[in-house]
Amino acid sequence: MKILAAEHVLPISSEPIRNGAVVIEGDGIVAVGRFDDVSRAFPDAILEDFGEAAILPGFVNCHSHLEITAMRGLLDSVEHDFRAWLLKLNQTRSELLTSEDIETAAIAGAVEGARAGVTCFGDIGRQGSAGLRALKEVGLRGVLFQETEFSPDNATAADDFEQLHEKFLELSEQGTGLVEVGLSPHSPYTVSRRLFEKIAEFAVGSGAKITIHAAESADEDELVRNGRGFFIELYKKFGLKWEVPGCSPVGFLSESGILEARPLLAHCVTVSGSDIELIADSGSSIAHCPKSNAKFGHGYAPFEKFWQAGIPVGLGSDSVASNNSCDLLEEARFAALSARNSPGRAGFV
Repeated sequence: MKILAAEHVLPISSEPIRNGAVVIEGDGIVAVGRFDDVSRAFPDAILEDFGEAAILPGFVNCHSHLEITAMRGLLDSVEHDFRAWLLKLNQTRSELLTSEDIETAAIAGAVEGARAGVTCFGDIGRQGSAGLRALKEVGLRGVLFQETEFSPDNATAADDFEQLHEKFLELSEQGTGLVEVGLSPHSPYTVSRRLFEKIAEFAVGSGAKITIHAAESADEDELVRNGRGFFIELYKKFGLKWEVPGCSPVGFLSESGILEARPLLAHCVTVSGSDIELIADSGSSIAHCPKSNAKFGHGYAPFEKFWQAGIPVGLGSDSVASNNSCDLLEEARFAALSARNSPGRAGFV
């Protein structure tokens, strides 16, 4: 048994405790209170006093890409051009990084997160085994979301789903009590309607956790609503047929049934009032990534409206290739200040 003491203990679920202490036995917390009271109740416990410090629960990073940690700073020269950023990222991952490089990067990212107080990740990985191993080796909690490949064509949906399902089952066998496996259909513009429908059916039936990049930019909104933008060139280049949804990205997710799986939606910058209603009514949640959104110049997600609608919102750092940092305290500070700077604010005064 051990007593961890500090000038401040922040239970979060209750008021801060000055000169507090936390009692740990095995892998569980058995008591929290003032140091004087705790030390009398557990006189034989080993004391570790951190002095002028604060003890609080670990942070949850709701949206990360640990496996591209090696790309920190590499893409900064193209951060103003999301198309060029995506192409350079995928080229680097496929042509320059080995599977071992990606796994090493994921472990380094998990260690960086742990040093910044993150004890739980919602991590998306194209090479899912890398992030899964990283979370397990560093001893963190989390969900590793196996991401889809580039699969916007309805004609290949059956094969795309089978390949994804096989990866999911293989990774799920390696899960633990701390780390589980979910699925990430990447985005409304890289996943076909039929594939979304198949993933939705599987997730609703199995309870598998889902996360999706959604409504991240004005370019995405224009593409999904009107079929215009840089991805049209890629579809043509690879001979892919993409069905233009003709609605907002969130509206498309609703039509495809994937919102029934109550996914974690990352970004949600360009959402309308009706989109927010769809998210709230479905019981879905949002990963708010304000620094990454700002770095790309995509805009600021209407965090206060999410909060007012009763949508569960968590913070995500995104990858260090689009943020350069895994510091959730800084992310929280940036989120709060940006909300305070938003027109028509009410709750952040």
